[in-house]
Amino acid sequence: MSDARTAWAEPDPQDLGGGVFRVPLPLPNDGLRAVNVYAIESDTGLVMIDGGWALAESEDRLAASLKHLGFSMADITTFLVTHMHRDHYTQAIAVRRKFGARVSVGAGEEPNLRATVEWTRGERSAIDVDHLLRAGAGSLVERLQLLRSDEQPGSAEDWEAPDEWLADDARITAGSRTLRVIATPGHTRGHVVFHDAQAELLFAGDHVLPQITPSIGFEPAKAPLPLRDYLQSLRLMQELPDARLLPAHGPATGSVHERVGELLAHHEDRLSATAQVALAGAATALEAATALPWTRRGFPFENLDLFNQLLAVSETAAHLDVLVLQGRLASSRTAEGVQLYQAVR
Repeated sequence: MSDARTAWAEPDPQDLGGGVFRVPLPLPNDGLRAVNVYAIESDTGLVMIDGGWALAESEDRLAASLKHLGFSMADITTFLVTHMHRDHYTQAIAVRRKFGARVSVGAGEEPNLRATVEWTRGERSAIDVDHLLRAGAGSLVERLQLLRSDEQPGSAEDWEAPDEWLADDARITAGSRTLRVIATPGHTRGHVVFHDAQAELLFAGDHVLPQITPSIGFEPAKAPLPLRDYLQSLRLMQELPDARLLPAHGPATGSVHERVGELLAHHEDRLSATAQVALAGAATALEAATALPWTRRGFPFENLDLFNQLLAVSETAAHLDVLVLQGRLASSRTAEGVQLYQAVR
C-alpha cells in the first residue's frame, strides 16, 4: 500500500496535459521504487524522456502504459536520455533493438559509457576503488570485493552507444515543442535536463528531485569535483524562468526554483556539518561519513547497507573537497595515498 510520499510510484500513467504523460516504471529491490519516463506526443510518434531499466517487468509495464494511452512501443521514435545510469539508459537501448527508435544522451556521458563497457568485459570494477582507498575506506573495499559477484553489469548489449551525443544548448523538436538541452553535471558528469520554455516544463532527470537529494558523482568515470559541478548546475536552474518540475523519481511538482532553493540550503547545511566533524578530528572521508547522520531520518552510518555506505563515503569526500576549494579546510596525502583533511593553518 502506498502513502502520500510513494503514491507517485503506482503503475498508472499520468496525463500532465498538452500531450505529455508521466509513466512510472518499476525498479525492483531498489529503494527508489520507480523511475518516471515521460512520453511526449508528436505528429510523427512519441518522444520519450528517459527509458527505464532493461528488465522484462519494466518493458511489460511500459508497453501496458502506452497501450492504456492509445499508443504502442512501435510509436516511440526517440529516447532523450538524461544520463547513463542503468534505470534511465538500458531500456532505451533494448527498445531501439526491437523497434528502431533513436537514442540520444548528453555528450559528457561518453567517459561513463566507455568505463561501463569495460565493466561488462570484466576489465574494471563498477566502483572506483582508487577513490575509496583515497577516502580511507579500505575496509569497505574489502567487503565490496567479497560481494562483487552479487552486482552484475548486464550484457554489453545493454550499453551500446547512442545514436547521438547531445551538445549543451542544443535544440530538439518534439512535435510542436522545442526542448533545450542543458548540461547539468553533478549527479553524473554528463547529466542533462530538457527545458520546454514555452510550456514552462523542466524534464529534470535526477538533477532536481522533489523528495530526496540525488547522489553526487557516484559513477564509473568520476569527475574531479562533482559537488562543485552540482551546485553550479543547481544555480543555473535559478537563472531560467521557473517551470514545473518533472523529475525522474517522485511526483511532478509546481516549482523548480523552490526545490532548487531547498537543495542548495541542504548542501550548505551539509557542508557546515562536514566541516564541524573534520575540525573535531575526523581526518578521512570515511571517518567524517561515520560521524555524520544519514537520510532524512538521521540514521547512523553503521545502519546503512554496504551500497549506501559507499554512497555516503563518496558524497562526504565530495563535500570535503568543496570545503578545501572554499578555503574552509586544508588537505594533504599520506604516503599510502589516503586524503587527509584538517584545519587551515
